[in-house]
Amino acid sequence: MTGFTRYALSSPLRGAFLARLLLLAGLLVGSSLLWSQASHAAELQPLEIATKSGMRMFSVEMAKTDEERATGLMYRKELPDGRGMLFDFAPEQTISMWMKNTYISLDMIFIGADGRITRIAENTEPHSTRIVSSGGPAKAVLEVIAGTARKYGIAQGDQVVHPLFRKR
Repeated sequence: MTGFTRYALSSPLRGAFLARLLLLAGLLVGSSLLWSQASHAAELQPLEIATKSGMRMFSVEMAKTDEERATGLMYRKELPDGRGMLFDFAPEQTISMWMKNTYISLDMIFIGADGRITRIAENTEPHSTRIVSSGGPAKAVLEVIAGTARKYGIAQGDQVVHPLFRKR
């Protein structure tokens, strides 16, 4: 005879078992989130912007694939000062962005193939489907928390230093 044996747990034991099972599931989810954040943090790259008032340092995540570029900073509730996302759109082209599903206001810094800033769209509107254009050829977009360009004096013509851009 084949089959299985069913064990009946009393109500208090069943509750304790379920509580332990939920605790274990929570620990597994929590540790996977920490692992995800740790591996995410390991992907940060340094980026510098040479402004009239000096060099400004940032740590950026890269968005190189279609999926990464489509998702960008969507669904994030915060972006620390000094952090950002660099979107690689090689080859140089007119770039169109939007803020759909983006909860935080951003500064979008459009950058040419030579690393020069070509345009800055400051304080973009969260959740907006209005198109934010590069207004001409650009190779990349750096997204940072709104107010960063004004705070650090970042302006059109400033030089971005990152391996993505050709050296002059």
